Amino acid sequence: MSSNSTETRVVPAKKVKKLKPARKQVKPGEVEKKEAPQTGKEYNIWYNKWAGGDREDSYSNKTKSQTRCSIRRDAGLTRANTTGVKYCCLFFSRGCCPYGWECEYLHVLPDTSIAPPDTSKDCFARDKFADYRDDMGGVGSFARQNRTLYVGRIKETGTGVETEEVVRRHFKEWGEIEKIRVLQYRSVAFVTYVSEGNAQFAKEAMACQSLDNDEILNVRWATEDPNPESKVAEKRRLEDMGREAIQSRMDPRIIDAMRAVRALEDGDVLDDDGEMEDSQPGAKKRRLALEDSEEVAEEEDMDPEPVVETEPAQPRGLLSADTLESLKYFTEIRKRQAQDGPVATTTKPPPPTGLGLADYGSDEDD
Repeated sequence: MSSNSTETRVVPAKKVKKLKPARKQVKPGEVEKKEAPQTGKEYNIWYNKWAGGDREDSYSNKTKSQTRCSIRRDAGLTRANTTGVKYCCLFFSRGCCPYGWECEYLHVLPDTSIAPPDTSKDCFARDKFADYRDDMGGVGSFARQNRTLYVGRIKETGTGVETEEVVRRHFKEWGEIEKIRVLQYRSVAFVTYVSEGNAQFAKEAMACQSLDNDEILNVRWATEDPNPESKVAEKRRLEDMGREAIQSRMDPRIIDAMRAVRALEDGDVLDDDGEMEDSQPGAKKRRLALEDSEEVAEEEDMDPEPVVETEPAQPRGLLSADTLESLKYFTEIRKRQAQDGPVATTTKPPPPTGLGLADYGSDEDD
């Protein structure tokens, strides 16, 4: 190749990470099904335990989960990616789905970039209830958006900061975490996710799992934060979410039209992008625009422009209604005299009554 020739280098395109078909986490029948030992007379399917049993027996009978989900290894494509189902597989979150790519539900984390299809269901398509269970377990309630998990039975082997790092390392796999609070010497931590869907997934994925010390975690929904500042911040966050959701579903042309109407009412001026050109309040602009109007004229003792009304308007100023009628009568007589010459009249003008010019101490008879 000569020295004058130029070498063309082909830059490879950026590789886009594509999901592979989801693998089967377990084989059918591989997971041993263990029934809860009978500690009472009746089995409560809502609380998943025997009614009337000893609470301590129920606490000690907690067994470690036989499987655990791994997003990096188990996530993949399923039939739900072609059928349009937007809900995740419950057994995938627990690490025991035997169907793999043949599953009818998603084998990925909940998509937080879009709104959930139905707010009365969780990310696994299970119906929510009006109230939480007494033990704060189960699906949850549709009356409150809960993003915080209660994590109990943690074995602390160091300081609170070290325990927080361990909890974050195990729970960050299920979504973006907003904050973690560890109650030292109480074996309890509160994990708050940015999205409620991630909290729902993490609750099922970490139930009866272990951290670093082979403990068996007790994962439940957290009760409402009693801190007043937290309540105000949560209320503001929900209002912002609602406002953004409404604006995303509205036609942009309707939003621009409503903004223009409001600007006209307030006297503001919009630029080409629909933004305010001046931050001056609308009330002040209206006052400046009405400087030569009727209201300003009254303040300066000026007679306003005549207004055509169906009923006679009440006169304003120094002259009474009778005085004005008399002036109109003499004006009409003068017009006739100017046209036809002096004419003797036998009609007697109506005497002015009420308040006249003389009543204000005028020295002239005219």
